[in-house]
Amino acid sequence: MNPTPRILMCRPEHFGIEYEINPWMRKDCGSDRERAIRQWESLVAILRELGVNVELLEPRPGLPDMVFTANAGLVHQSRFIPSHFRHPERQGETPFFERWFIDHGFEIADIYVRSKSTDPAFEGAGDALYCGETLVAGYLNRSDICLHRFIGEMFGSRVLSVELVDPYFYHLDTCFCPLAPGEAIYYRPAFDPYAQRAMKEYVEHLIEVDEKDARRFGCNAVVVGKVVVINAGCERLADTLRDHGYDVFSTDLSEFLKSGGSAKCLTLRLDGEEAASWRYEPATHSAYA
Repeated sequence: MNPTPRILMCRPEHFGIEYEINPWMRKDCGSDRERAIRQWESLVAILRELGVNVELLEPRPGLPDMVFTANAGLVHQSRFIPSHFRHPERQGETPFFERWFIDHGFEIADIYVRSKSTDPAFEGAGDALYCGETLVAGYLNRSDICLHRFIGEMFGSRVLSVELVDPYFYHLDTCFCPLAPGEAIYYRPAFDPYAQRAMKEYVEHLIEVDEKDARRFGCNAVVVGKVVVINAGCERLADTLRDHGYDVFSTDLSEFLKSGGSAKCLTLRLDGEEAASWRYEPATHSAYA
């Protein structure tokens, strides 16, 4: 039997649009913090209803995007690669993420010393998602391709590097979501032509998402077993997922869209995504005993 899913989240006590580091963010179109808290709590309630153990990271003032825990780093079994954020506005988050993982028994894995780049950027599960044995890793906007080889060597994984060409889909998890080994949803125009061809080769079943649902961050979904949790208003995608045998939970996350995030951005899977082949290895769970 599979272990209880574990997801790290951070309450949006200090969430707000305080700077602009992606095309979605506008300081003159700020978020309603109380409404954001209610939306976040609704997402937490859905995940707990699905049997997820939601673990919480303490929010910190002055770090409004800390709520997006997917960007904390990349988890593989008992190891954690902390993010090196491209933008200074988010770099203050890293010490708090590192401290949480150290306190919870993870080994901090430093890949950055191996890179010849003086300041390599990598933004965790926002730009790196397993689909079966393949780690699909996005680059250009927020993460640098120079680190992909070192991540693959450290984790013993095949890495498929894909270039993201649309600034509105600045992280991989905004336009790609693995559902199960060999199956994923994606927004094709977010990728360059080579990446589109490569993904069709390495991901057996690719399900396209249309522009309307992609811009409502339909690909930024959380998968728990055969259930997919998505932002409200992605009706066509919801119907497509049901046609492929998935149950769908929709919840309004409109306050977080103002910052360029949705369900997946608000979560970091600690025990391996549903589509990650290593999630089911018994050794994966020994570090959490």
